[in-house]
Amino acid sequence: MSDRDKYISPLSGRYASKEMQYIFSQEKKFKTWRKLWIALAETEMELGLPEVTKEKIDELKSHAEDINFEVAEKREKEVRHDVMSHVYAYGVQCPKAAGIIHLGATSCYVGDNTDIILMREALELTEKKLVGVIRKLRDFADKYKKQSTLAFTHFQPAQPTTVGKRATLWMQEFVMDLEDLKYVKSSLKLLGSKGTTGTQASFKELFHGDLDKIRKIDPMIAEKMGFEACVPVSGQTYSRKTDTRVLNVLAGIAASAHKMSNDIRLLQHLKEVEEPFEKNQIGSSAMAYKRNPMRSERIASLSRYVLCDALNPAITSSVQWFERTLDDSANKRLSVAEGFLAADGILDLVLNVTDGLVVYPKVIEKHFMEELPFMATENIMMDCVEKGGDRQELHEVIRENSMLAGRHVKEEGKSNDLLKLLSEDERLGKKFGITEEELKKNLKPENYIGLSDIQVEDYIRQFIDPLLQEYGDVSDIKADITV
Repeated sequence: MSDRDKYISPLSGRYASKEMQYIFSQEKKFKTWRKLWIALAETEMELGLPEVTKEKIDELKSHAEDINFEVAEKREKEVRHDVMSHVYAYGVQCPKAAGIIHLGATSCYVGDNTDIILMREALELTEKKLVGVIRKLRDFADKYKKQSTLAFTHFQPAQPTTVGKRATLWMQEFVMDLEDLKYVKSSLKLLGSKGTTGTQASFKELFHGDLDKIRKIDPMIAEKMGFEACVPVSGQTYSRKTDTRVLNVLAGIAASAHKMSNDIRLLQHLKEVEEPFEKNQIGSSAMAYKRNPMRSERIASLSRYVLCDALNPAITSSVQWFERTLDDSANKRLSVAEGFLAADGILDLVLNVTDGLVVYPKVIEKHFMEELPFMATENIMMDCVEKGGDRQELHEVIRENSMLAGRHVKEEGKSNDLLKLLSEDERLGKKFGITEEELKKNLKPENYIGLSDIQVEDYIRQFIDPLLQEYGDVSDIKADITV
């Protein structure tokens, strides 16, 4: 069969990077198995097992990379056991060492330890891309920190903000995700080699009850595999809550990306901010003029997948029986790997979008000025109170005229004439000697954005720049979009 006459996951064909795909590839998985078998054999030799010799370990090392996949695949069809099939295949290549491969271990020694190793590497790649996103949002926020724009509550125009300040809200959520990722990554521990039900009974037999040697096995394996420790206790497997914690990190990233992509899609509808649109890109098969926000839509689509996928390890964790059941295996193969592949695709899209966001200040200003008279009413009311007016009475006057101006805009298609209405109202403009011209003079967008620009500067200086300094050049990562 060719690639065109069988199903291939879109995560591989369209979305995930080559780097993330390799982490969850068959080659990476089975090479890691062999590294673990070598680490176990070295540990057993160093602790004095006479049957495990340097000659046998050297033989294992000589075939650590050249996996005979065909032999293993043929064997698995016969015995229906992936680990024992690869033990057999490795033994075919290493006949002297065949008898000591996997000595004292159970299948989860290679399966679970490999899963932890791969998840940590995948988190490291995810971390780099997440920092890259924060870098791009930092630069965007700083560039547009003074660009006033309408803010929205309930998607209704509200007290103004700036384009840069809005970007800090996106950035802050990704920073929260980074903090979660770093914590979970730092807490990952190998399973170690604890035997069939986690009691290390097989090693008690191998080492004739020598407790000091048995206690050294897991720490030595952890060190050889680049980890600080193994889990202190386990059944046959590491706790499946570990997968839940990892996928929850990915779900957090997905939620942050989804929220940002929704905002961008709405802003693109308003023609205020637009995602990158390439010279030869087609927005619609029927409407040639369209510039659909396809990248942001894809971010939202993949993000929903990751959010739903995170339920898999949570449910799997909750239904494990005693020391081990096998109803986790097929689900783990799908949910963990594909969760990472999808999150990787999301972050590549976010990197691409945030690297090329286009802002249209003239459109933003037009929308701003259409609504600014409403925004200015609070200041008008306070000015009139200073001149002796009653706050409650003034509130009612402004409310009535605001409703009337709103009807003129919505029902008659007129421009916003609120300032004219207020200046002519006997209870406000004429009573306090305020003309329409005076009111218009105060309609400066920068007067209504509060501390937006200062908040952006403070946030970047106090939190973002120190964070990015920790990562150095990593934060300038680029992403290629396949389609």
